[in-house]
Amino acid sequence: MIKLENYVTGKWIAGDGEGQTLYNAVTGAPLGSTSTKGLDFASILEYGRTKGNPALRKMTFHERGLMLKSLALMLREHLPELYSLSYKSGATKADSWVDIEGGIGNLFSYASLRRKFPNEPFAVDGDPVSLSKTGSFMGHHILVPKEGVAIHINAFNFPVWGMLEKIAVNLLAGMPAIVKPATVTSYLTEAVVKKIIASGILPDGALQLLVGSAGDLLDHVTEQDVITFTGSASTGKMLKSQPRILAENVPFTMEADSLNCIVLGEDVTPDMPEWDIFVKEVRKEMTTKAGQKCTAIRRIFVPENKMEDVWKAVGKALSQTTIGNPENEKVRMGSLAGQSQREEVMAQVQKLLASSSIVYGSLDSVEVIDADAKKGAFMSPLLLLNQTPFESKEVHEVEAFGPVSTIMPYKNLNEATVLAKKGKGSLVCSVVTADNKIAKDFVLGAASHHGRILVLNREDAKESTGHGSPLPMLVHGGPGRAGGGEEMGGVRGVKHYMQRTAIQGSPTAITAITNVYQAGAATTEDEKHPFRKFFEELQIGDTLHTHKRTVTEADIVNFANVSWDHFYAHTDHTSLEGTIFERPVAHGYFILSAAAGLFVDAKKGPVMLNYGLDECRFLKPVYAGSTIGVKLTCKEKTEQEKKGDDDIAKGIVKWLVEVTDQLDEPVAIATILTMVRKKDQG
Repeated sequence: MIKLENYVTGKWIAGDGEGQTLYNAVTGAPLGSTSTKGLDFASILEYGRTKGNPALRKMTFHERGLMLKSLALMLREHLPELYSLSYKSGATKADSWVDIEGGIGNLFSYASLRRKFPNEPFAVDGDPVSLSKTGSFMGHHILVPKEGVAIHINAFNFPVWGMLEKIAVNLLAGMPAIVKPATVTSYLTEAVVKKIIASGILPDGALQLLVGSAGDLLDHVTEQDVITFTGSASTGKMLKSQPRILAENVPFTMEADSLNCIVLGEDVTPDMPEWDIFVKEVRKEMTTKAGQKCTAIRRIFVPENKMEDVWKAVGKALSQTTIGNPENEKVRMGSLAGQSQREEVMAQVQKLLASSSIVYGSLDSVEVIDADAKKGAFMSPLLLLNQTPFESKEVHEVEAFGPVSTIMPYKNLNEATVLAKKGKGSLVCSVVTADNKIAKDFVLGAASHHGRILVLNREDAKESTGHGSPLPMLVHGGPGRAGGGEEMGGVRGVKHYMQRTAIQGSPTAITAITNVYQAGAATTEDEKHPFRKFFEELQIGDTLHTHKRTVTEADIVNFANVSWDHFYAHTDHTSLEGTIFERPVAHGYFILSAAAGLFVDAKKGPVMLNYGLDECRFLKPVYAGSTIGVKLTCKEKTEQEKKGDDDIAKGIVKWLVEVTDQLDEPVAIATILTMVRKKDQG
């Protein structure tokens, strides 16, 4: 029997003593043991802060993102080994795919998210704010990585995904992590971390692992650390109220198990596709991971006149689910993660049975394939029936964390909405309906109590990721009982590991700090046209003042004919009464085109192409006879990665285009993007 090791302060260390024994959930055989006894938790935190944090903070978002991509590609090379270990936790191949490849998918997603950030170690947040009449004083916000460690206390049900979905976010933000997986399945987390550390992809101190008790780790946290917890609401509340966490105001994000629900719309009948979609979704959420998901459906709400038809249909679907050894290709549901988990589920079911009855499944027996039901942590799926959901408290308060769900009736959509909210905060709920008015009314009524709502119908069912699948770019979390926190969520999640700081100063000072040109900042202009400069040569604030051109009636008519834009304001003298226009006005896009004609340098040079338009506003009507000029300023630069040895080294340059008339009043403003070649093609 092996002893799992902790990876701390740059070394693999086995804890002292015999530790806790881990078991194969399918056979009951011992797998190994874990211990963190004897570890110095204060020094583990300090190592992350002083070694891992500075290394990550120096890296840019793009460098961190590419690091995540390398991790993902590396882990994909070890899938067979990881799947083999995952089967020992009772997970089927489909369950393991969600955990292992779903976790790797999070790394890929956050690697791609680097493009939403500048190629800097920090980011500018939001829009600038003018704080003075003349524009000499302004404010902005920046985001910088916190100087502590992200501590992740994870649940047993997803030992790989639970770690990777969290560290993907903190690593992109520039913070190191200490991962403390639930002990019962920590052998799979350890296997993944061994691959990560051996790869050498992460800087020293960026990732540490504790397999076993967290000891007094939380007694040494500081205000720069961040804690995330996934697990039971009661444990989360206990940890969150720890004196050191309260004294230091340490950010604490909790994602707790919740009583998630699904609602069958009143419009759905047995002959509709939505009926089958509903039944399949319930069966899938009850049996995937043997119901051991924080997002699993625990409450099923059905129109009262369809109750019997629904529970019979769900029961029939459940009866077709083969249970047993996950390594047998016929098996569709494996075991729970261990005997203790099964005992806990059974105890919670007994509480639910105080006001509910079993309409499918058995507490005492379960048929299994290629396994021993008593030695393994197997149990039958249980569908419970509760006829009085407004009077019964247990069904809205007690969670059996396994293949258990309760079906309940409602009279109308308002009742369904009220019942959904009786869970006092959930991670997710689903509504299955073909009526978009029902969908809208339910979503707006229930959203205050849910972190995510899935609307399922025949249009999206085939490509839907389903009720129980949190996605990297959407928030995962929920109010109240669900913990009140958020994980993932794309850019939103990254910001949880960064400090948002308001900065004030002159536009020139803020430009120097952010590397983004701010309106009114000092500019530089020389004889060399900005479009003749290579990417490396361009400086933020490089500016060109163009010559001027007078707009004519022929320009307006010709542009209308070329573009086919004959909108009345440009072409019809007789329809202007009651409008803001005195006479036919030049097209906004003509003004932008004319501006380009003024600032573009026509010769072949470093500028390769026009990459797009970020924003554009037309501020004042331009009539025939008006004379316009342009101020072009280098606003921001972003390097692009080479896609191969044959690719051109280049970057994207954002330009602020300010168009003024003969009164020196602004008539249009835009941000355009160009792709610019680098001088150094190495």
